[in-house]
Amino acid sequence: MKKLLQTIVLLFFGFTVLSQDMVDLGIPFLTDSHDFCPLEGCESTDLQADLTQKLQANSKWKKLIDKKKLSIGLVDLTNVEDAKFAHINGNEMMYAASLPKIAVLLAAMDAIENGELEETLAVAKDMQLMISKSDNRASTRMIDRLGFEKIEKVLTDPRYNLYDEIYGGGLWVGKRYGSGGGKSPDPMKGLSHAATATQVSRFYYMMAFGQLVSQERSEQMLNIMVDSKLHHKFVNTYDKIAPQAKLFRKSGSWSVFHSDSIMVWGPKRQYILVALVEDGDGENIIRQLGLAIDQIMQKNS
Repeated sequence: MKKLLQTIVLLFFGFTVLSQDMVDLGIPFLTDSHDFCPLEGCESTDLQADLTQKLQANSKWKKLIDKKKLSIGLVDLTNVEDAKFAHINGNEMMYAASLPKIAVLLAAMDAIENGELEETLAVAKDMQLMISKSDNRASTRMIDRLGFEKIEKVLTDPRYNLYDEIYGGGLWVGKRYGSGGGKSPDPMKGLSHAATATQVSRFYYMMAFGQLVSQERSEQMLNIMVDSKLHHKFVNTYDKIAPQAKLFRKSGSWSVFHSDSIMVWGPKRQYILVALVEDGDGENIIRQLGLAIDQIMQKNS
């Protein structure tokens, strides 16, 4: 019955990539949880040096980095048995607007898996709208179905560790994407919608390895996150430099706060990139960052 419902949802809502295509792409990777290497075990001094040098060479980016108003996470998945991780201000929690909707998606998948939320067509539609179009009303409906307590429980679950005060916090959703409903700000900075580049990188990394809830649910999340309907920031850049690549993505913007996260999967490109920026020109900065970091990855490949 579950497979039938998922098939109906895929056909009805026009998901661009179906499960068989995920198999063809080779994701999520088949790995036993006992053999799974945590992201913090993948830190690479060489990739870190390349990333630092590239970003420090731009005077504006350097100033933002020094003021902790720019953070980057980068995971090289060219060799999935030897993933490499680097970051700049990776544990600096920032306001991230709509990007933390990925946390709502994860909490929903966890609730569905545990029988706490029924996987109806309405729920499936809202999850798709929440991610592909960043629809605030759909996001608010999902938050109301789950509750802040459930979302927090999933984010702080040791299985995922996506919010951890020891590592600067991380992903957090403590307010609806609409009026009313109360607030549950994060314990460290009192932010309502927050993220760190490291924890968002961890989200994508675990999803790619089938470690978010289950292999099946990770694949379902990949199906929801592929081919964003919003073609700005990173997607604007990769539409030009890697038009054949599959892009798994979620972004966010409010006022001077701009964020984007993406897993680029295509010819000669297999990596995760996360950027959080506090600057009025954040949209353009993120586009430029995508190009600069792709140059690093092409050189290394």
